[in-house]
Amino acid sequence: MRIKVCYHHTDSTGVVYYSHYLAFLEEARTEFLEGMGMRIPELAKQGIYFVVGKQVLDCEAPGRYGDVLDVRSWVSSGSPVRLNFEAEIRNQDNLLLAKGMTVLVCVDEQFKPKAMPENFRARMTAGKEARA
Repeated sequence: MRIKVCYHHTDSTGVVYYSHYLAFLEEARTEFLEGMGMRIPELAKQGIYFVVGKQVLDCEAPGRYGDVLDVRSWVSSGSPVRLNFEAEIRNQDNLLLAKGMTVLVCVDEQFKPKAMPENFRARMTAGKEARA
């Protein structure tokens, strides 16, 4: 997924403000799921909801105003109730700007952990190499 860094993504020094990387990671996860044929609204209709259980962001180098970022996300592992996503954000020169790890937890309407359907989990973990 490509993102052009706009002025509103930056702080007063023209560097991408770190919280925007988290939004970029969420957008890449959504693209990954859609690329696997899974749309969030459709999953919700089936009673499949995800919440972020853990988020790690390692900033390696600054992204800057005008950069074109390549954001890649993939499932690195999973369990009956969790999907572990890894991600990288690189600039147009292929410089690694940030690495992320997100644990999504499948929950029910009361936000209690819930095992995701086996066919869904198998599809997501089989798609580990499919990157958004």
